[in-house]
Amino acid sequence: MALKTREDYLKALRELRPNIFKFGELIEDVTTHPATKRTVESHALNYDAANDPALKDIYATTSAFTGEKILRWNSMMQSSEDLIANMRMKRQNYRRTGSCTGAVCVGWNAMNVMWAVCGEMDEANGTDYQLRLKNWILSAESKGLTVAGALTDAKGDRSLKPSQQPDPDTNLRITEVREDGIVIRGAKLMICGTAASQEIFLLPGSVYGEADQDYALACVVPRDIEGLTIVEATRPSDRRELEDTAAVETPDTGITQGWLLFEDVFVPKERVFLCKEYKYTGKVIQYFTANYRACIGACVAGQGDVMIGASVLMARLNGLSAKVFTDKLVTMSVNNTITYGLGAGAIALGTKHPSGSYFADFHTAHTNKVMVATLPYEVKRLTQDIGGGIVETGCMPSYKDFTNPQYGHLIQKCLKAGAGSAESRFKAARLSEWLTIGSGVPGCMHGGGSPDGAKLVVRFTTPLEEYADYARKIINIEEEISEPQKKLKN
Repeated sequence: MALKTREDYLKALRELRPNIFKFGELIEDVTTHPATKRTVESHALNYDAANDPALKDIYATTSAFTGEKILRWNSMMQSSEDLIANMRMKRQNYRRTGSCTGAVCVGWNAMNVMWAVCGEMDEANGTDYQLRLKNWILSAESKGLTVAGALTDAKGDRSLKPSQQPDPDTNLRITEVREDGIVIRGAKLMICGTAASQEIFLLPGSVYGEADQDYALACVVPRDIEGLTIVEATRPSDRRELEDTAAVETPDTGITQGWLLFEDVFVPKERVFLCKEYKYTGKVIQYFTANYRACIGACVAGQGDVMIGASVLMARLNGLSAKVFTDKLVTMSVNNTITYGLGAGAIALGTKHPSGSYFADFHTAHTNKVMVATLPYEVKRLTQDIGGGIVETGCMPSYKDFTNPQYGHLIQKCLKAGAGSAESRFKAARLSEWLTIGSGVPGCMHGGGSPDGAKLVVRFTTPLEEYADYARKIINIEEEISEPQKKLKN
């Protein structure tokens, strides 16, 4: 089949029912509205790349089902090479957009996770989930879909389980099971790339017990399904992106996060892949986080590459040689390589599931998540350090002031420093600001889950007793050294 193009993608988005709001306004066309057109552009660049001879090997592949050429983000990940290709695509995306492209990322991971879980459920329970999923995947391949992935619920009171919440709608749940499908209600929050997606893959947000079985659901829905309202979150540079000077002050790319509000949404049976089988929610979370947390190292590395580039530009535009900052630039490069390399290492140490899906090593992948929640912030700090004060929010006039006929020339005189024009320095400073504290910031801390959750996995997968035994034997300690018993207080 012919690969879908930018034009095909934009046309498909325009055909969707408007159901996205921002600043209280219904967005009629996400491809042109100032609040969403940048995230759409970030995703459209993927279609360009898949049809570009120089990049197609990264962005396109062959279908495991049909053998035909397809977009990579609709493919099965069944080997370490497939997962490394995922990483290569993510890093390249950040290098080309400076930001996240969630609708060619999370849904892709979700379908591969559910392929494995569906296989386990079918074998144990005699269900036909994997056949349903295969039919949907074939459709996604044929249509070249962008698919957002939604895990995070509103959650409500963190000390209570979903079924104990005063308001059950704080978590997405099944309210009715019918012969032909299910009805769902509740919320998923902070979902990346929904405005640029054609469909949304919904997964359970946590591990559930029997009391919370109504919350154990996995399905995929059209982004414009009846009963779904999406509200786009706001970010530091949102107002600037709505200005008529936005083309100068912000990149043409970016990302948005959606709040998904479901009100009695009917999902046909053929789109449902988990329905109250709560015992499998742990497997969903385990498999999803393994691959996602391995590959997210490529995301922050790619943006880190752009931050190095922006820092080089700022140094030169400030009148200094980039060589002055060699040590800082090297530190940035090392940090980028650590997250990328740890992700690749997790994949290399991974295993193939009986279903054919391939999963990264859990311990190494979760270790990478901890690094992703720390090292990129040092890269951002160094970007600001090298760039100087004007790369921080609130330190530079707007472009309207820069071009004002009365006093703009005075601002331009102040901004002219080293190589290049005053306008180039203005743009480079805005880019550094955008990358470090603006809309270009990816979810380093909580994207793909909390680093505290990752540390728990690292804790439970670190065999302390085994390591203590290595040490005891090396120094010839014969006796067992056990943990001391808790002393009772008087």
